[in-house]
Amino acid sequence: MSNSQISVIGFPLDENSSFLRGPAKAPDVIRKIFDSYSINLCAENGVELRNNPCWNDVGNVDLTTGADAMNQIENSIRGLLNSGIKPISLGGDHSITFPIIKAFAEKYEKLNIFHIDAHPDLYDNFEDNPYSHASPFARIMENRLVNKLVQVGIRTINPAQQRQIDKFDVEVHDMINFDSSMNFDFDGPVYISIDLDGLDPAFAPGVSHHEPGGLSTRQALQMIQSLDYEIVGADIVEYNPDRDINDMTAMVCVKFLKELLAKMS
Repeated sequence: MSNSQISVIGFPLDENSSFLRGPAKAPDVIRKIFDSYSINLCAENGVELRNNPCWNDVGNVDLTTGADAMNQIENSIRGLLNSGIKPISLGGDHSITFPIIKAFAEKYEKLNIFHIDAHPDLYDNFEDNPYSHASPFARIMENRLVNKLVQVGIRTINPAQQRQIDKFDVEVHDMINFDSSMNFDFDGPVYISIDLDGLDPAFAPGVSHHEPGGLSTRQALQMIQSLDYEIVGADIVEYNPDRDINDMTAMVCVKFLKELLAKMS
């Protein structure tokens, strides 16, 4: 029986993407780069991750579709949490975060989310799909699943999204006012959700929605590394291998995965 504290789990789902398919391929591509000997698996804080018993990879969940897929995701995460495991989920599109947080909310009464993204993903109704990747945080907030939602990297707020931000009292740090020295205040454990399009396309071209003017990889890492709170879980979503260039974005995903594993361990 494994004594691992952290499990990496893949959710190859992109049926809720509004523009392009492709993110369903991401978990396997990320693993391929992670397992290659072209990279060093020592994190920046000195933690060696290759063959480290603190974590394991439980593979992908074989998902169906629609509400059933959402239930499968939720149940998979619940099973890990009930075993005392902290999950790091590889998407897939951002729709996976809603069922993940449903499971987390059962275990953590005062859960907080630190969310990196170009988009708030707060649409009340996007294309009549309640599970749209444009809506996971609307579902999370309307169900009162978290204590606080902090979003960083946002640069696409329209009036509909602003109304949702105001309605749910979301703390938004948009790029037009970005300050790399800012601090974040949480009361309780933190879940980190990283949408790759939160980064500028120069750093992460392999996404479905290119939105210039975003974060650098270093800025995102610096914020994650400086969070002085218990990190209980995370997801890395919206990587689209079909749009990547020489696995540049896959390598960014691996970098985030390494640093999350090291921080959570």
